[in-house]
Amino acid sequence: MNDSSSVARLTATLRKELDRYSDGEKLPSSRELVTRYQVSPVTVSRAVATLAAEGLVASRPGTGVFKATARRVAGGLGDVSWQEVALSADPPHAALDTGPRGVDAAGVLATLAALPPEVIDLNGGYLHASIRPERALAGALARAGRRPGTWSRPPAEGLAELRDWFARDIGGPAGSLDASDVLITAGGQSALTTALRAVASPGSPVLVESPTYPGVLAVARAAGLRPVPVPVDADGVRTDLLAEAFEATRARVFVCQPLFLNPTGAILSPPRRTAVLDIARAAGAFVVEDDFARHLVHADSPPLPLPLAADDPHGVVVHVRSLTKAASPSLRIAALTARGPVQGRLRAIQAVDSFFVPRPLQETALELVGSPAWARHLRALAGTLHERRTTLLTALGGALPALLPPRPPRGGCHLWLRLPDGTDERAVTTTALRHGVAVTAGGPYFTAEAPAPHLRLSYISTPGTTQLAEGVMRLRRALAERGAPPAALQR
Repeated sequence: MNDSSSVARLTATLRKELDRYSDGEKLPSSRELVTRYQVSPVTVSRAVATLAAEGLVASRPGTGVFKATARRVAGGLGDVSWQEVALSADPPHAALDTGPRGVDAAGVLATLAALPPEVIDLNGGYLHASIRPERALAGALARAGRRPGTWSRPPAEGLAELRDWFARDIGGPAGSLDASDVLITAGGQSALTTALRAVASPGSPVLVESPTYPGVLAVARAAGLRPVPVPVDADGVRTDLLAEAFEATRARVFVCQPLFLNPTGAILSPPRRTAVLDIARAAGAFVVEDDFARHLVHADSPPLPLPLAADDPHGVVVHVRSLTKAASPSLRIAALTARGPVQGRLRAIQAVDSFFVPRPLQETALELVGSPAWARHLRALAGTLHERRTTLLTALGGALPALLPPRPPRGGCHLWLRLPDGTDERAVTTTALRHGVAVTAGGPYFTAEAPAPHLRLSYISTPGTTQLAEGVMRLRRALAERGAPPAALQR
């Protein structure tokens, strides 16, 4: 009997056996299954992985394999047939020649720039080595290297165990998602690219928050899409304007960051969370939820709202969750979660683009999140982010009080500063760099001309808090040189 037939027969047998188990009940160990069915450990592993991909079992590293718990979304799985229209109905202008696709990556490349050692980095978007979980990462990598099959080809959709972990991490206590809803991707940026290509046709409009993450705008434009801004305030996207934007543009997708929006740090308020889903569903449109900062919560934050995807029975939300921000820029592992026909298109696009995410990286991620070190790191990181945010706010209050944000965020990794009217923000960033501090201009966060000048200050890419305070002093000198109003410089 060849390997494939052995796996198929064992999978079929175990599928029938599952009827005898209650939801959440533990299955026999791999060793018991090997003995009982007289098959190899590899055959057992592959059969279990197949069942996990089907959403029938959940594999928990170090604990065992359990019968999957039935989804408990209120009302059960809703009607996802609307997706057939959203995935195939092109707007009238889509057939027109939209010209060559432009790729403006300036806003993305700015945060990836390598800086001289003497420059204080208030621009970067990744954790400094001093606050990364490097020992935990090294241990995870070493353990992953010893796993059987680490250098084998993984399933195209990702390792079943890793998909199961993401499903539990995203779905929350209600268990509204399972492994079969999850696709493993090579980082959040890759997930956004796949998502937008799946749900929108070239030439189509795509609604985005304004301001928003420049990487979203770059992805949309590279795919031939037309970003249409929807303004935000302290409570997230203006849902009254969102409804108007859907009606005016006939767009089929809205991209948002409901939690700690980059760059403003806003959290979508509870009434608006419900409104976003209702408005999108009424428009027959998708919501691409970029949940990039959930693991960057601060120690003084109140309990976080669940992702929009955790309360979405109708398949409106395509959810993006990455490990990169909270772990390492080189751990490019993310999850793309969706329900309904769109899921097949997401997987097809990823398969065409990259086949699959390298298995050693997936195994390393699985070892990391399955270890006690991951929870310890997140607790420590929450304290560190709180300390750094407080240090930066204190420094701004002393040197540049007029620039203090009215409502500092309790998550994420940056502050959004409103500059005085008439300030040339690009000239400020250039002058600041000459003074030895790198900051980010606000212009690239808007789809067109910005309504006001801004700066974004990150506080995760410096070795410590001393550099944060010194960086603000250097920025103050740069603003003074550019002729900033005295009130902004008052101490």
